[in-house]
Amino acid sequence: MIKTGIIGGSGHRAGELLRLLINHPDVEIIWVHNPSAAGRNVGEIHHGLTGETSLSFTSDIDLDSIDVAFCCLPKGKSAELLSDITLPEKLRFIDLSSDFRTSCGDESDFVYGLSELNRKPMVRGALHVATPGSVAMAVELALLPLAKNLLLNSPIHITAITGTTDTETAPESVIDFEYRHDNVSLSRAFVHPQLDEITNTLRSLQASFSAPINLLSFGGSFPRGTLVAAYMTTPVAIEQLTKLYEEYYDDHNFTFIVNHPVDIKDVTNTNKCLIRLEKIDDRLLITAAIDNLLKGASGNAVHCMNLLFGLHERVGLMLKGSAY
Repeated sequence: MIKTGIIGGSGHRAGELLRLLINHPDVEIIWVHNPSAAGRNVGEIHHGLTGETSLSFTSDIDLDSIDVAFCCLPKGKSAELLSDITLPEKLRFIDLSSDFRTSCGDESDFVYGLSELNRKPMVRGALHVATPGSVAMAVELALLPLAKNLLLNSPIHITAITGTTDTETAPESVIDFEYRHDNVSLSRAFVHPQLDEITNTLRSLQASFSAPINLLSFGGSFPRGTLVAAYMTTPVAIEQLTKLYEEYYDDHNFTFIVNHPVDIKDVTNTNKCLIRLEKIDDRLLITAAIDNLLKGASGNAVHCMNLLFGLHERVGLMLKGSAY
């Protein structure tokens, strides 16, 4: 059994991670770190886990007792933690914050945890993984096949909308939900904290990539999910583009090319990404949908863990979509 610990156990990502790991056949959860709730059963914070586990929160971080640590701390806190401690030599460390995403590579021992791009490094002995942000995940999956084939050569226009669980508040907090209920708001225009990791990822496949990315990010009134619509001009025929996408994702277990409209409900409660391609005149429209808490966070973290330990990618992630 893979012994795991969760650092920062109070937020939505940690709650989803607990739900997945409790039901993972190859995992034993040793501890869940949350000093402010130490001694309380995890079901008191993550109500959906009531009756599912007897685990209680702890204020201790015992890295010597586990094989892999998942870090769900808020922005800036993961880097602060690692500056104060030394990780055991063979410990796998999977960070769900944004602290190490843009430093992956040359001088960093973190691998960017996008399996559709970096599966081999994770299978071949990586120890430390930084998982993508949810908007970055959806955008990157929408564009990776184009980057691989050097086809990102015109301005890219993207609209992204994400559910209320994209915040780092604890499930007990209702303030953000009350504000966003029956509401849609523009949260960021053109300047988004995940743009750097998106650009880095695309350039890792297409070194010449320099096209502007015009990203509008909206906050939706629904609980979970991220929907991305990206368009650009290209002379390539839709048949050839579809073939490139199908070939790119052919041996990946969670990303699928479809020919029907893509909705958030198609992917809610799953680790899937659905992508649809359409060609209107000279414009290529790419629509991609993921669950921001699963494919965009905790599900992807478990996927990365499976790769790090040589398990099949889908173990513990055969999830039934809620659909309706």
